[in-house]
Amino acid sequence: MQDYNICIALKIFVVLSRVPYPLEKGDKLRAYNQLKALSKRHEIYLFALNDAPLNRDAVNVLTSFCKEVHIFHLSKITIWWNLLRFLFSKKPLQCGYFYSKRAKRKVNALLTSINPDHIYAQLIRTAEYVKRQKIKKTLDYQDVLSKGLFRIMEQSPVWKRFFYNMEYKRVKQYETDIFDCFDNKTIITKVDRDLIEHQGEGKITVIPNGVDFDFFQPVECEKQFDLIFTGNMSYTPNVQAAEYLVRTILPPLLEKYPHIKIVLCGTTPSSKVLALQGKHVIVTGWVEDIRSYYAQSRIFIAPMQLGTGLQNKLLEAMAMKIPCITSPLASKPLDIVSQTEILVCNSVLGYIDAIDMLLTQPERYNDIAANGHEFVKRKYSWETTNNALENLIVNGE
Repeated sequence: MQDYNICIALKIFVVLSRVPYPLEKGDKLRAYNQLKALSKRHEIYLFALNDAPLNRDAVNVLTSFCKEVHIFHLSKITIWWNLLRFLFSKKPLQCGYFYSKRAKRKVNALLTSINPDHIYAQLIRTAEYVKRQKIKKTLDYQDVLSKGLFRIMEQSPVWKRFFYNMEYKRVKQYETDIFDCFDNKTIITKVDRDLIEHQGEGKITVIPNGVDFDFFQPVECEKQFDLIFTGNMSYTPNVQAAEYLVRTILPPLLEKYPHIKIVLCGTTPSSKVLALQGKHVIVTGWVEDIRSYYAQSRIFIAPMQLGTGLQNKLLEAMAMKIPCITSPLASKPLDIVSQTEILVCNSVLGYIDAIDMLLTQPERYNDIAANGHEFVKRKYSWETTNNALENLIVNGE
């Protein structure tokens, strides 16, 4: 591996589908930490699309480590027009939503003036902007979006399945078609890498997410909640998991624990999540510092039935020394080999038994918490994962 202390600084042009601040979504968290690390030795030129009100601190935060920050605002009219255009093409609506001819012209102009050494594009939805550029470039698949769409389609009402099936097939094909347009490809987990249907999928570099261990540290305080689940509460897999927790797991738990408290903590809760609020369930919405809710909770539970990729929420909870319970779907990408670091359940009874054990057996509770903490510190350091990304961009390996 090249000595990073003497490597030549590169101009890296980065294309994102969202402004990576605040850090309430997984793609933002990943981009923010990667760009901040890369900026220590390279010049970062950020081009980010934006379809929502811009956080007042975003530009100042990002310009603290980016050489230039360019934010392109997508209007609702532009979004709907391009969705309509892409509907009658063979390309995913995912790409249509984030595409703009004006934005494409802006990207081309910036590439001409900056003349970067490398392009880094996050998610397939940004590929249309740079796929034909004759510059070395890396695509971060992040996860396999097509598989996530397929899982959602399977559990959707019949009237929605036609649209999900159409988008699933388009995304699946696009994930393959776009492969050879980029010199390097990255993805978060081996599980997702193996789902890319391209003969060269083995060449995709696995770059996991990490945890900021200076930020997420164990905190001793009085416990207010028995169970906590966090995430973007408008994201379909999180909404489904929250409903499963409250409507399916909670009722039998109440028979033994009539005073049990659950907190659902995360940004933009959907109407379905808000409807879960009640005597035993608190829905917080966006919070400034999620660490306080982690610290006030006894157990972290993520009964994920949908989605792909690595669950950052599990990494954060383990970093704060909170024992975690999750599903096989969410545990597999973590590469857990035993249930000494995290408890994995595949049935309602399994979840209830795991919760009961952690609430009634202090020694086992402390063992799971400590083992999970050591596991995540050993395997999921941002420094390690970001060094791997830098090596790929600089050396192509």
